[in-house]
Amino acid sequence: MESIVLKDKVAEYLMGTSQEDIKAYVSELQTLMSYYKCAMHEIEAKFKVLNEQFSLQHERNPIESIKTRLKSFESIREKLERKGLPLTVQSIWDNLNDVAGIRVVCSFMDDIHMLAYCLISQDDVKLIEIKDYIKNPKPNGYRSLHIIVEVPIFLLDETRRVRAEVQLRTISMESWAKLEHRMIYKKNLSEELLSKTRDELRECAEISSQLDHKMQAIRNIIEK
Repeated sequence: MESIVLKDKVAEYLMGTSQEDIKAYVSELQTLMSYYKCAMHEIEAKFKVLNEQFSLQHERNPIESIKTRLKSFESIREKLERKGLPLTVQSIWDNLNDVAGIRVVCSFMDDIHMLAYCLISQDDVKLIEIKDYIKNPKPNGYRSLHIIVEVPIFLLDETRRVRAEVQLRTISMESWAKLEHRMIYKKNLSEELLSKTRDELRECAEISSQLDHKMQAIRNIIEK
């Protein structure tokens, strides 16, 4: 988070609060966000190592891309307000598991669960929660494997364990999700058009899933 922009956002939220309190809040929030950023780097590094090791053993890379993101102050505020929780730094730490996000796009479907298993099997990684939207897609057709993990980050004078969300999906799942978000998110569509569009997108999600299964089957035939 850019310091000046963040300070303006916090000042807007803490309207009527003294400059000293705003400054203290921003400082605490920036420290917290640095912890999440470190956790993202730790998990990203773990996946890069797994990708390299798999490449050496199997002569192919299971990972197509790795993307990281930190939730914006606006998104954090919106989520806590939706849950009826205060927007304190401690509340963010206690109640949000997805401030740090890592998205891993895989070549094939079986790479998703293989990589997830390899990650959570590591001694310093603790599995908090898993949601398999591949086995049980969301009503709109969304598919992805979401896992919440906790990893250690090593600071100057202490070690902290930080939670982060990891999303694993195939190339086609990623393409569908990006297009669905672009077409639907915050668009002022009529109910009729929105309903029709959602039906079409669900159908596209099914076609995308069939493609993933066919590509997986072809790869299995080639490798065997």
